[in-house]
Amino acid sequence: MPNIHNNISFGLVNIPIVMNPVIKNNDTSFNQLHKACLNRIQYIKYCNHCKKQVKEKDIIKGYEYENDKYITFPKEDLDKLKPENEHEIEIIAFLKIKDIDPVYFEKSYILKTEKTNKAYNLFCEALKKTQMVGLAKTVLGNKFYYCILRFSNVGIIMTTLFFKEEIMLPEEEIEGKVNDKELNLAIKLIEEWKGKFEPDKYHDEYQNNIKEAIDDKLNGKEIKKTKRKNKEQINNLLEALEKSLKKKS
Repeated sequence: MPNIHNNISFGLVNIPIVMNPVIKNNDTSFNQLHKACLNRIQYIKYCNHCKKQVKEKDIIKGYEYENDKYITFPKEDLDKLKPENEHEIEIIAFLKIKDIDPVYFEKSYILKTEKTNKAYNLFCEALKKTQMVGLAKTVLGNKFYYCILRFSNVGIIMTTLFFKEEIMLPEEEIEGKVNDKELNLAIKLIEEWKGKFEPDKYHDEYQNNIKEAIDDKLNGKEIKKTKRKNKEQINNLLEALEKSLKKKS
């Protein structure tokens, strides 16, 4: 994804920024091959009605309002529907980040200035001092987003948010009574397992296994199955809690 030039709009203040994604895909890339000859599979855009391959410039979007009936939307029509300030990140409120359920967080981007900018530095310091985040709205590509802007030691991080209708959480709340003894043991177990978030220690075990397997195959070695630990199965909850505490201590 290329650098995106944008502006943070904060009241009458405009802060020019360059936006870059924070996350990169770490997955190993595979191609799809025909098993018989090991040639790559091609994805051809084909019109079954005209019986021919179609070029990208000849494709438009269509909404199916009835079976096999469409209203069409060329790119020019879709461009007309974009919000007026599509290259702006407009702040509409400030709030505490703890008030937002993390299930709404989607993608994150780092917002930087191309050179030292007094307004940007002031905004960073204000977010830091107040421990607030800015709730904003913007357009990325062809999609409208609400997002939050928060201070970090490397600059302002923007995180896009899912809309409520995109979140499929059940509406009913958890019900049921718990046993006090079991609850106390569970709390004690949580305390025993308490730690700190240390991302440097967390590695993608599956991707590491794939990379090792690629090296093994290149060197003519056979792929070995990952060793799995046999876990003791205990059906009694109280007994499982007690044994977990003993094992931890």
